[in-house]
Amino acid sequence: MNFEAFFTEKLEGLREAGNYRVFANLERQKGQFPKATKFDEDGTETEVTVWCSNDYLGMGQHPKTINAMKDAIDKCGAGAGGTRNISGTNHYHILLEQELADLHNKDAALMLTSGYVANWAALGTLASRIPNCEIFSDSDNHASMIEGIRHSRAPKHVWKHNDVEDLERLLAAADPEVPKLVAFESVYSMDGDICPMAEILDVCEKYSAMSYLDEVHAVGLYGPRGGGIAEREGLMDRVTVIQGTLGKSYGVMGGYIAASANLVDFVRSFASGFIFSTALPPALAAGATASIKHLKISQMERQRQRRNVKALRDRLDNIGVPHMMNESHIVPVMVGDAKKCKFISDLLLDQYGIYVQPINYPTVPKGTERLRITPGPLHSAKDLDHLVGALSELWSQCALSRAVA
Repeated sequence: MNFEAFFTEKLEGLREAGNYRVFANLERQKGQFPKATKFDEDGTETEVTVWCSNDYLGMGQHPKTINAMKDAIDKCGAGAGGTRNISGTNHYHILLEQELADLHNKDAALMLTSGYVANWAALGTLASRIPNCEIFSDSDNHASMIEGIRHSRAPKHVWKHNDVEDLERLLAAADPEVPKLVAFESVYSMDGDICPMAEILDVCEKYSAMSYLDEVHAVGLYGPRGGGIAEREGLMDRVTVIQGTLGKSYGVMGGYIAASANLVDFVRSFASGFIFSTALPPALAAGATASIKHLKISQMERQRQRRNVKALRDRLDNIGVPHMMNESHIVPVMVGDAKKCKFISDLLLDQYGIYVQPINYPTVPKGTERLRITPGPLHSAKDLDHLVGALSELWSQCALSRAVA
């Protein structure tokens, strides 16, 4: 087999369909976020404004986060020294896990290297190690959850997205004696919709099923202390496992689960994704701890972000640029064509200095291609004017339909 020819053919297929991913060469500017420097192949440097970051609240730029990381490096050096089980457990890891357990009002928490690894390790371990366990998964669950479920090899039942009746239908049809685990998210990252959490938990409890809640796009953003949708709705005590990330609203890196002490210890003791992975550097743990502590008491970042999200939605409505309505901070601007979506993204970057990545298949279904915009608290009124003006001009240039008010 000619492997190079095979690779070339498949990559050309992606380019032809408009689904080939190009990574912009950017450098965030400390203290100036959402501004960044774009580096072109010819050596040119230009300033751009980032509108698609998952650092939703700009905490990756916050002085408390940065100073905590610097202090930890001065005390501990750069790396963790290895896996947690052998040589890598650091006092900063313990402090972070205590902070996370407190955030979610759980007995314990376990830090892993990313949200992806946390889902893969926790779901894979629980479903494979609990005898005869069956998993009930929302159809729109993240790839990391799907991968963890697949890795477990446990019987899987997929219920229609956010459809509580369909979930109950599947649970009712299952063997009452079989252990059950229901996996779902609070905020879904592509459409920005929020699950009917209380109703899902009602069904879980009715059928004695464990609940596994992915809050990665909600922690830091919702609830009086940033504990997510479960905290906002007063439901944290009813959720068996809460999974989150340190790489979005908290502005650093890493993933975690929070649950009962025994469940966390069970995952710690049996999950290969934890046991054999080098631990996060102490500086990252220190930065995340500082970020979590700050957002437990500060409302300013959340309030400013919500103000900018509302302002953007209102402005898009005024110019007729279609966007998917939801209750979250994610604003999907709908294009509906892969090539036009990439074309608009390229022009925004090259002509307007606006960085918004196109979201195409397979991340979203064909025909629902979009620009996923995430306004943050640090975007200015001038930034907003520039974005809305650019979108309006490009919508006309591409002859795209406008929404009727």
